[in-house]
Amino acid sequence: MARRRVLLFLKPFDVYPPRPCAGAAASSPTSSPRAANPKILNYLDDRCRVHKDTIDLCQSVLQRKSLDWTSVQRNNLSQPIRDVDLVIAVGGDGTLLRASHFLDSSVPILGVNSDPTCPEEVDELTDEFDARRSTGYLCAATAGNFEQILDATLDGSRHPTELSRMSVKLNGIQLPTYALNDILVSHPCPASVSRFSFRKRSNTGESSHLINCRSSGLRVSTAAGSTAAMLSAGGFVMPLSSRELQYMIREPISPTDADKPLLHGLVKQEQHMLVVWYNQEGAVYFDGSHVVHSIQHGDALEISSYAPTLKVVLPEHLLKKPSE
Repeated sequence: MARRRVLLFLKPFDVYPPRPCAGAAASSPTSSPRAANPKILNYLDDRCRVHKDTIDLCQSVLQRKSLDWTSVQRNNLSQPIRDVDLVIAVGGDGTLLRASHFLDSSVPILGVNSDPTCPEEVDELTDEFDARRSTGYLCAATAGNFEQILDATLDGSRHPTELSRMSVKLNGIQLPTYALNDILVSHPCPASVSRFSFRKRSNTGESSHLINCRSSGLRVSTAAGSTAAMLSAGGFVMPLSSRELQYMIREPISPTDADKPLLHGLVKQEQHMLVVWYNQEGAVYFDGSHVVHSIQHGDALEISSYAPTLKVVLPEHLLKKPSE
């Protein structure tokens, strides 16, 4: 039997702010007193150390298994991930999202939250700084249970769940990235007004009426992404099994009474959303700020759930039915 192939996909260390040189903070006229706070500096050192310890643990576990494995930092990957049986994303939800952009529907992914938030630490430090870390909503494992979850995934007792993703076409051409969480269509400057129109259209050709918008932009989420920025903006949580999309116009300016009920809603599985952009410049952000496609005046976007699903090994609590 062939040895299974595993890719370890890693959050890099350059996301952690470097410790300033001794005396630099005190000598700089623009430095903040908070930046030199030893408790903050030690906290950042701890975050880097904990992340490294989790990577070391994962590598040690893989080394003991009958697996062919390799690792790559997420910033160093630019080609689709192929010829592996499992991807393990070590970091948080952001790292899992980045890995998802390189995967089709055939390769499952397991997320490892390398540094989960400690509620007691958050409470202790709340008057000094924000000690929350990655939510790890889609991450099934931590350093504490990684080997157990990995073994269950490899022996088939833990099955990945197929999550819906989102497709975007720009002027009829498919963009190469499929969003697992959400997209944001907006002016690249957050202080600028976004001008666009949109309507929903079914596969049979039926269309809703055209809505012209001036706002802070348009956010569209999948079911998995409905617990993230969409929920923070006042949206609702969707069942993970849903193949629908949820959309919301951000901070609409003087909408008509007729349009108000249509500024937040669902795009059914058999529908797509047509958006025409009317600013000189604009951008489509996929799952955060790392993947961006520029748009310009007159560009047309077609947004739908017609996209390859993603196989994700989910945390146990997300697999339970609401009544359980």
